[in-house]
Amino acid sequence: MAPRVLVSDKLSETAVQVFRDRGVEVDYLPDLGKDKEKLAEIIGQYDGLAIRSATKVTEKILENASNLKVIGRAGIGVDNVDIPAASKRGVIVMNTPFGNSVTTAEHAIAMMFAVARQLPEASASTHAGKWEKNRFMGTELFNKTLGVIGAGNIGGIVCDRALGLKMKVVAYDPFLSEERAKAMGVQKVELDELLARADFITLHVPLTDKTRNILNAENLAKTKKGVRIINCARGGLVDEAALAEALASGQVAGAGFDVFAVEPATESPLFNLPNVVVTPHLGAATTEAQENVAIQVAEQMSDYLLTGAVQNALNMPSVSAEEAAVMGPWLKLAGHLGDFVGQLTDEPIRAINVLYDGVVAEMNLNALNCAVISGVMKASNPDVNMVSAPVMAKERGVQLSTTKQEKTGVFDAFIKLTVVTDTRERSVAGTVFSDGKPRFIQIKGITIDAEIGAHMLYTTNEDVPGIIGLLGNTMGKSGVNIANFTLGRSGVGQDAIALLYLDQVLDPKVVETLRNTGMFRQVRPMQFDVA
Repeated sequence: MAPRVLVSDKLSETAVQVFRDRGVEVDYLPDLGKDKEKLAEIIGQYDGLAIRSATKVTEKILENASNLKVIGRAGIGVDNVDIPAASKRGVIVMNTPFGNSVTTAEHAIAMMFAVARQLPEASASTHAGKWEKNRFMGTELFNKTLGVIGAGNIGGIVCDRALGLKMKVVAYDPFLSEERAKAMGVQKVELDELLARADFITLHVPLTDKTRNILNAENLAKTKKGVRIINCARGGLVDEAALAEALASGQVAGAGFDVFAVEPATESPLFNLPNVVVTPHLGAATTEAQENVAIQVAEQMSDYLLTGAVQNALNMPSVSAEEAAVMGPWLKLAGHLGDFVGQLTDEPIRAINVLYDGVVAEMNLNALNCAVISGVMKASNPDVNMVSAPVMAKERGVQLSTTKQEKTGVFDAFIKLTVVTDTRERSVAGTVFSDGKPRFIQIKGITIDAEIGAHMLYTTNEDVPGIIGLLGNTMGKSGVNIANFTLGRSGVGQDAIALLYLDQVLDPKVVETLRNTGMFRQVRPMQFDVA
């Protein structure tokens, strides 16, 4: 059955058609986002939800979203989505960080010009029939120093445009390397140096605990006197009250703001101040940008629902369509390894250690780790998936470590999982054969070669005669057909294991019969999702 998507905000018809052309059923209800009750009532019918900013995806909405797999935000900001709640329910949240990059960067440059030349005030004065030529003395951008806080995607475009205007550019960004800064043609500096040198400051960072009020009263006092400040990124990056005081004192000569701490902004300390240019969050408001982000979100959501490819997800590692095709069997194997250990472990897990050997070590390990954790956590929560599992593991204090190494054995690649509890360690390893089928190749350090089936039985015992006959006899008397039978041992008379691939679910009475023989240390029926 084709996946079904709800579009609850205004999206371009081209984007809606993208869903249809790709075989996704879509209901376009652009005003539904304003009706929370109705949205909560029908959201359970959909696999995907495409939104802009009007729809608020709250925990209550998510509680009703029984089939929801992905939320796509046509734009960058996802303040209107409860991401932690979505993650706990296993719902991927995507945004479109690149569709409106140029538009937002251009708006920042436009605001810089407007503040430098007092264009809005001059326009209003001239419209009023005044000719106040001497009142509006501006300043050139040429040869001025621009301080860019956040030199990522949008900030990088602003740097490029500013260099084209022959400005000197300094950038503060903890994640910007010296090599990257040199390639961009900017100078990487610390924040205090930027504040002291910049004639203009523009912000291009997300709003986090570290960036909230990054330009507060203390930092504004460190700026070069007469600086002009532009914020087209997120409200809350600048303390608006402190900036108003700095404008009144002359420490700051002007400001251009497209975003505010509270939006819609009906009042602000910055309103009605001279040489403060304000716009109602227009950074992405161009025809091109609206079309770009709408099409992008439709493509991303369709790719995920139809192929499993994950792009621009905020709560899960991205997996391209090409990666999904190659990694599919390995993701399945990673899940099976986790599922195997999870079904055997009845006590709290302290650590999950994953070793990747050979060609698999060069794949998307973040995604593979999510599959492993999902398998491990599945035993305690059957509804867990690759999105929600890492959240659950973190909440429980489970430590994750990853090791990668070049090929060391006969297999081109393998994954080995070790789970640590307070009392023991359990390990299992597997690989993917050329036919694309995952196999278990080692359990408890014992070499095996076991095909993975939907219904399996795992036993451990001392290596003594009669175990094979006992297992075969018991299955035969119970009418259970064995599709595959794998044995392994650590040495003569030492630890031995058996893994039976069965054609049906094993009756608990059969399990009890085996346990009552006293021949086994462990008898565990197991289930795997091999679809």
